Amino acid sequence: MQKLLIILGAALLAAGLFWPWLSKLGLGRLPGDIFIQKDNVSFYFPITTMIIVSIVLTVILRLLGK
Repeated sequence: MQKLLIILGAALLAAGLFWPWLSKLGLGRLPGDIFIQKDNVSFYFPITTMIIVSIVLTVILRLLGK
């Protein structure tokens, strides 16, 4: 459990450090992401982005697990 928490912390730290470059990839603004804006309320649900991130993480974790 300790090893997992350290790895997750390091991954979050890396994502935070590389966020300016990661945001240039276009994640979060893909076709299929839902964005609704009315008067004073906005709703954003990045479903396509979540699917792509999930697939990438699954592939990486399966490769590391073998």
